[in-house]
Amino acid sequence: MNVLKTQNLTKRYGSTAAVDNVSLTVEKGDIFGLIGQNGAGKTTLMRLIASLVRPDNGSIELFGETTPAGQGASRSRMGCVIELPALYQNLTALQNLEFYCIERGIPDKSAAQKSLDMVNLADTGNKIVRNLSLGMRQRLGLALALLGSPDFIMLDEPTNGLDPIGIIEMRDLMKRMSEQGITLLVSSHILSELSQVATRYAIIHHGRLVTTITQEQLHEECKRALALTVDDAAKAAGIIETQLGIRDYKQVGGSDLRVYEYLDDPAEVMYRLHQGGVRVSSMHEVGDNLEDYYAKIIGGVSK
Repeated sequence: MNVLKTQNLTKRYGSTAAVDNVSLTVEKGDIFGLIGQNGAGKTTLMRLIASLVRPDNGSIELFGETTPAGQGASRSRMGCVIELPALYQNLTALQNLEFYCIERGIPDKSAAQKSLDMVNLADTGNKIVRNLSLGMRQRLGLALALLGSPDFIMLDEPTNGLDPIGIIEMRDLMKRMSEQGITLLVSSHILSELSQVATRYAIIHHGRLVTTITQEQLHEECKRALALTVDDAAKAAGIIETQLGIRDYKQVGGSDLRVYEYLDDPAEVMYRLHQGGVRVSSMHEVGDNLEDYYAKIIGGVSK
C-alpha cells in the first residue's frame, strides 16, 4: 500500500525551482530517507506534502486520496516535525502537548503523557521548555508529531545539532516507531546515521530527484569486493569457481570481475589465477558506503 505518492511535484520561488518535477512513492512500513545537501529541496518537499505551501505543478496522493477534502482527512493520520518544532518556551513539556491536544481536538486525555512516554520524556514533562536541552526539545517535537497516533510521520533533519548520545536516542526512537507500524519520511544530510535506519532512499539535488534505491540495492551497490582486471575473464571465472570454490562473483565488463569472497586472502586469488595462466593486470578492494555512493551519484549530475 502506498502511503504517499507525488507526481511531477514542482515549487518555484521566482526563477528558482526549489522542487523540480519530483515523483516518488513512500510505501507502508518504509523508513524512507530523503538525502540531499542543505538547500537541495528536502524541506520544501516536506512542506508541500504537509500542505504548508502550495505546489506550482504536479500532484500529491496521500493514503490513496487525491482530492483536497480527502487529503484533509488523511492528514489527520500524519504527524510532522519540519524545521524547528513550534513550542511554547514558558510552558512545560506536558502543557505544550496538552495545548496541542485541545487545538487538534484529540479527545484522549492521556494522549500527551503517552507521547512523552514514547520518546522517553516521561520524567521531564514538568520541566519548562526553555530549560530543556536541544536533544530533549527535539524529542519533544517528535512527541508533538506522535499526538493522535499517526500512521505516517515526516521528520526534517531530526538529528541536526544533537550530540552523539542524542543521535543514538533519536535513531532508536525511529526504529521503535517503525516496529510499531509507523511509516517515516526522514530527511538528513548526516548519511552515516540515516544508513543505519532507512529501508529506502531518494537522493535530491538542486530540487530534482536523482535516484531512488532500496537498502538491499544499496548494499549490493556498495558491497566490498576484489576488483580484478584480467586478460581472459571467462578463464578466470572458471578458476574462481572450480579451484577456489567461489560462487559470489560477477563479470562487470569484458575484462573486469568483482569477487565478493576471499577479501581477507587476495594473494590466494592472485596465485590461483597466475597458476592457471590468467594474467592479472590489477587487483584492489572496492566498495562504497552511503556517503561514497551519494557523492558518486551527485558528482555525475549537472546543476
